Amino acid sequence: MKQQRPLEGRVAVVTGAARGLGEGIARHLARRGARLALVGLEEEELAAVAQSLPTTAKHWAVDVTDHEAMRRVADEVRHSLGTPSVVVANAGIAEGGPFAESDPALWRRVIEVNLIGSAITLRAFLPSLTATHGYYLQIASLASMGAAPMMSAYCASKAGVESFVHAMRAEQAPRGVAVGIAYLNWMDTDMIRDADEHAVLRELRAHMPAPARKIYPVDTVAARLATAVEQRSSAVYFPAWLRTVQVARAALPALVTRFARGTLTRSPFTATGPLGAGGRAAAERGSI
Repeated sequence: MKQQRPLEGRVAVVTGAARGLGEGIARHLARRGARLALVGLEEEELAAVAQSLPTTAKHWAVDVTDHEAMRRVADEVRHSLGTPSVVVANAGIAEGGPFAESDPALWRRVIEVNLIGSAITLRAFLPSLTATHGYYLQIASLASMGAAPMMSAYCASKAGVESFVHAMRAEQAPRGVAVGIAYLNWMDTDMIRDADEHAVLRELRAHMPAPARKIYPVDTVAARLATAVEQRSSAVYFPAWLRTVQVARAALPALVTRFARGTLTRSPFTATGPLGAGGRAAAERGSI
């Protein structure tokens, strides 16, 4: 029975859990028997998610870029729910537009939430994961493998978390902590819906190959990630064809540059500002 439900009774932490993919992952982990610690910025939304889950769940409204606050949360999670054996670093935000016109504070905030926030999350919960020989899953993106124009902060942050994960996988393996990364494409979240309202990102997606333009339901992606958690996967790709991008990634910069020269000079593009409700909440927390 324990082999059939490896997450039964275990404590799982999910950041960015107030909505979108984070909420979806929390729901699927709960259905598989895990107790949930939900972390994010939006108190009311987190409380609503926690109350709706079929297992024990508690929530903490905290900024993942605040090291001391995350350390306190890690202590509180351990004392109130038990020692976590799963941490999913999902919190992330995005903005788009030309780098030269971007808001420096917002550009920096994207890096801080997506990259620094992930590192702070692991640092806070690493003692627990070491004690349980647990599993850390980093949510990344196709942007980790092939940078796109007009998304410089997001791409830089996701490339950064990929390198961070590779370093941590090797560093933590002797301690029995498994470290995984999820390479994901477009999903039906408020961040992606918001992106399509802006010409710069709508144009970017429109010129991607047909398979790369497809938007996938959050629930489908979340279910796949819950399985990856159960299997302690070192890498998960959704959709599955993203795995083939790894083989061709050395050629991507030249291809992207050729695309940019042929399309991005046709229209004037402006900065989008933070995308989605979660992005706006993170921007406001960062006094942007």
